[in-house]
Amino acid sequence: MKHILKIFPLHIREELNKVFEQLEGREQLEEIRVRVSQPIMFLTDQGEYFFSTKGGGLTKNTQKAYAVTSHDISDMIVFISRYSLFAFEEEIRNGFITLEGGHRVGLSGQAVFQEGWMHTIRNISYLNIRVNHEKKECARRLISYLYRQPSQKQSGIYNTMLISPPGRGKTTLLRDFIRLLSNGSDEHSGLKVSVVDERSEIAGCYRGVPQNDVGIRTDVLDGCPKSSGMMMLIRTMSPQVVAVDELGSREDVEAVAYAVHCGCSILGSVHAKDLEEVRKKPVLREFLEQNYFERYLVIDKKETGERSYHMYDAKQALLC
Repeated sequence: MKHILKIFPLHIREELNKVFEQLEGREQLEEIRVRVSQPIMFLTDQGEYFFSTKGGGLTKNTQKAYAVTSHDISDMIVFISRYSLFAFEEEIRNGFITLEGGHRVGLSGQAVFQEGWMHTIRNISYLNIRVNHEKKECARRLISYLYRQPSQKQSGIYNTMLISPPGRGKTTLLRDFIRLLSNGSDEHSGLKVSVVDERSEIAGCYRGVPQNDVGIRTDVLDGCPKSSGMMMLIRTMSPQVVAVDELGSREDVEAVAYAVHCGCSILGSVHAKDLEEVRKKPVLREFLEQNYFERYLVIDKKETGERSYHMYDAKQALLC
């Protein structure tokens, strides 16, 4: 958490460090929300808390919580941008900045448009710090369903779609699939994987270097739109697998078609509750109608927080 701690104002760092120590090993911190004139909110896998400077620690009582000032926000923007907002113009325009360690800070405030395009965000007053978590081996028990059988004409993996609503760990699972496919195993040779990481959530690149382990045969194109990025990597990096997060536009459908016709396997995710919801979304439905994917993995979350997985084949018959 040291990379997150150092973006906070100096006068509350010591107390915040106590909070991180308090949560360590007890609850998994997922987000920290910082809003001007409001309490600092900690969201964990077990609930939400507010930061208190009165005795330190977390509280459920908003009356005891520390209220963020505009000066606090200004200090944080300076620390996040390392004293050079100009150097992060493109990131600010996209609404987020990636920190060392792969953590991501979402930004919101006053949008400035020029000629119909977002130019920048001024008067930044809201920050969403998404805490990066690597869960290596979380995809190990599912990876065998992705590989084609030796008897099949094609080698490599099935075109696979991961399906889940936000917050159920699909990006974490996607990242581990990428790592396992790239590294290979005793049973399967490693594959060349190209990742289009539009929002820097898969590899979590910081100054061009992945902060997450995405494997030894993986190339990453960071901050590039998925559709153009897929086509670019196919032409330049000769991948066997192209991996992307959150497919959903018409351009994405065209890029997936291009990749499939070029002989690349696709490993991608979409936002939906299940296959039925995928069918109801006009753009996503095209993936099913065109039979671009051969495996569908639906991720669910139980009340206990534990994930459950259901894998379907090309005909949408349940495999596990």
